[in-house]
Amino acid sequence: MLEALLAIGGLGLVAGLGLAVASRVFYVYVDPKIIAVEESLPGANCGGCGYPGCSGAASAIVRGEVEPNVCVAGGTSVHREIASLLGVEIKEREPEIARPGCTYGLQDADLKYVYDGFGDCRAAVLLDGGSKVCPVGCLGLGTCVRACPFGALSMGPDNLPVVDEALCTGCGTCERVCPKHIITLSSHSRREIGEYTTDQCSAPCQRACPAGIDVPEYIRCIGEGDYPGAVRTIKETNPFPSVCGRICVHPCEYECRRNLVDQAIAINPLKRFASDRERLSGERVETYRAPETGKRIAVIGGGAEGLTAAYFLNRLGHESTVHEASSRMGGLLRYGLPRNRLPSEVLDWDIEGIREAGVAFETGRRLGRDMTVDSLLQDGHDAVVVALGGWDTQMPQRTPGGVLNPLPGVYLLLDFLLALREGKQRVLGKRVVILGGGNAALEAARVHIREDAREVHMVFREPRSRAPFSEEVLEDAEEQGMQLHFETAVTRMMGLDDELTHLELTHLGAPGEPEREVLAADTLLTGSGRFPELVYVPQAGAGEAEAESSRGAAAWETLVPYAGPSATEVTGVFRPGEANADYRAVVEAIGSGRRAASTIH
Repeated sequence: MLEALLAIGGLGLVAGLGLAVASRVFYVYVDPKIIAVEESLPGANCGGCGYPGCSGAASAIVRGEVEPNVCVAGGTSVHREIASLLGVEIKEREPEIARPGCTYGLQDADLKYVYDGFGDCRAAVLLDGGSKVCPVGCLGLGTCVRACPFGALSMGPDNLPVVDEALCTGCGTCERVCPKHIITLSSHSRREIGEYTTDQCSAPCQRACPAGIDVPEYIRCIGEGDYPGAVRTIKETNPFPSVCGRICVHPCEYECRRNLVDQAIAINPLKRFASDRERLSGERVETYRAPETGKRIAVIGGGAEGLTAAYFLNRLGHESTVHEASSRMGGLLRYGLPRNRLPSEVLDWDIEGIREAGVAFETGRRLGRDMTVDSLLQDGHDAVVVALGGWDTQMPQRTPGGVLNPLPGVYLLLDFLLALREGKQRVLGKRVVILGGGNAALEAARVHIREDAREVHMVFREPRSRAPFSEEVLEDAEEQGMQLHFETAVTRMMGLDDELTHLELTHLGAPGEPEREVLAADTLLTGSGRFPELVYVPQAGAGEAEAESSRGAAAWETLVPYAGPSATEVTGVFRPGEANADYRAVVEAIGSGRRAASTIH
């Protein structure tokens, strides 16, 4: 009996030791946070989050791959509970819904083949050489419908997916399974800041519009008698529908596909028709505004570009204020156009709509006289947008004392030389950078060298072989002490208080990541006839010593707004093809204002 007990006890001891070793070898640690988050989730395992079940979603949330509100089956209470477990804050966010991006079904395609294999869009683009049904747009096989976990999609009679907005949760499952990106998540904010490109499934008229108006959609609304819907569609990308309905150069009509049959649709007159109905009714059509972000933005310039930037910043949830030097908003629209082309009551209607949307107006305030970039940042603004417009060279004539300097350290080359010849101006600084300007730039450089400037730099986008001067002139300039930078663009300015301290130069043309160089500079002379559009923000990572050295002023830096469609290069200020494009027509200035708002957002 004793031997049996000892044998059993020995076997138990060996088994226990084995289990102890196995538990150490095969032990899998589970983060308590993951367990807690998974317990907070509803356990629906619907797949709407894009992860394999609630356990997969919980792991992704704790790893920081997705936000705490990724669960589309759970409500606000679930999201808040998960956020409290992670110690983060949940903020209100604009909802997104699926939106098909194709407007004609496969039965209308010019070239189509019937695909008799798997009835799945993903298989159609992968097997046997690619898609055999509508190689341009939607394949019409309904993969997105079958994938939707909430039954929000169906196939319409035209073989295109139809979205039930009441059921769509914005989970993005349809977007993930569509192999041609025809159906995507969309929101008012996305449409307000997005620009259409040639590789998207959109109409040529829409791509030709500098403001990016969804032309087919607002014409459809008019055809169905939904005139407020048409105005709302226009205002998603253009806050001046009444103005553009009268003076737009309508490049959209030149690209209208109806030209291939007879003549273009009257796109701009239809815009005028819909906007006039709104104006004459006296009832304002409003667009959606995203939840408040708590950010404050100052916009300098009350012309079409500045008002547009402020309007879309407001629609994106930011608090925006427009500062205008004259007594009334409108810029060139008010003071540069005859009233028979643009009646005052039409202009006032659109501008008043921007104010009623929530944009604050401050008139009689000129940058450089009544406020500075630094004072606005010090006043609590998160960014300052400069949209001074196209008549900057006329401003010195109205300003006693020589050259106007609204931007820290930035001057117009022409104004400097005119004031110099009239005896109203001496040299501007000790570290001078001259951007463009041809022979006038050489003259300004020589003046500063004669006056013992420490450094004079000239910046050219072209290589040395294509510079606007002969090699002899370039060599002579270098002998005089000028430092020449070829294939280079000015991409950033940095400063303290109301003074420019540094410029960032980016060297173009070299393969790979462009090389950047930071120069100490107190003056930038530009050969353009206007000041550049810039966004001023507090400088990232500015040290306390820098701030104290400038009497407590915060350091700032600039961002260059996104390049427009006319730009042949995307780097730096005054990009080729874009330097004057935004002032050929009001619709192009509106597009520029949207890009500024998009950059800040």
